[in-house]
Amino acid sequence: MTDTARRVALINDTRSYVGPYLARALASRGHDLVIGNPAEGLVGELTALGATVEAVDGIRDLSDGVSSDRLVAAAMERFGRIDSAAAATGRIVVGRFTQSGVEDLDAVYQGCMKAPYHFLRAVVPVMVEQGDGQVLLITSAAGARPTPGAPLYSAARAGATMLARNVADEVARNGVQVNVVGTNYMDFPEFLAATGATDPEVRAKVEARVPSAAWAPWTSSPTSATAFTDGSSHFTTGQFVAYAGGWA
Repeated sequence: MTDTARRVALINDTRSYVGPYLARALASRGHDLVIGNPAEGLVGELTALGATVEAVDGIRDLSDGVSSDRLVAAAMERFGRIDSAAAATGRIVVGRFTQSGVEDLDAVYQGCMKAPYHFLRAVVPVMVEQGDGQVLLITSAAGARPTPGAPLYSAARAGATMLARNVADEVARNGVQVNVVGTNYMDFPEFLAATGATDPEVRAKVEARVPSAAWAPWTSSPTSATAFTDGSSHFTTGQFVAYAGGWA
């Protein structure tokens, strides 16, 4: 175990999407890190920023019930505590409800409900025992309103948000905060593929749905995530914040 006065942050996946950028932001704010699936060169970058880094490979699907436990075990062995923990989970499943099958429901349940359940179940008891900690789930703003073309995904995301809010209520007196940031209309490959927005004409139609009239680059999302993970606020819990250009 490393003797450190620095905060320790755990991030489930730092290979893509928000993970690498959030890791850099927290390292620059004086955090040591436990990271899953680091992108090539990321550990060196974080170390150069002053962070001590514990990297855990093979953390793919948090719904497996093992990956979250592995991350927590690595954090406790190396640092002896977890001050903040963030996870981006989910699988985008599109299509009309009347054309869906139970296999589609199973897919969104695995990625959008079971995965965050296992993550929360792994990290929250550690923080309760400590009497302090911050947890952030990064989900989707699709869970905040009906989403044409993605009803199962929207419903599962709403379920994950309510799960987090219930957990937040349960552990608030233990000094633990649990919050959710839901993104949508982010300019990243999975969203482009799911909406067909790799086609410029389709993209223009999809962009027209967003009040801000523009999508956010997915590299910008850590700006909303760090507020719930960097230790600067301990009085906000059980909240859902949409990062979706006014769409939700």
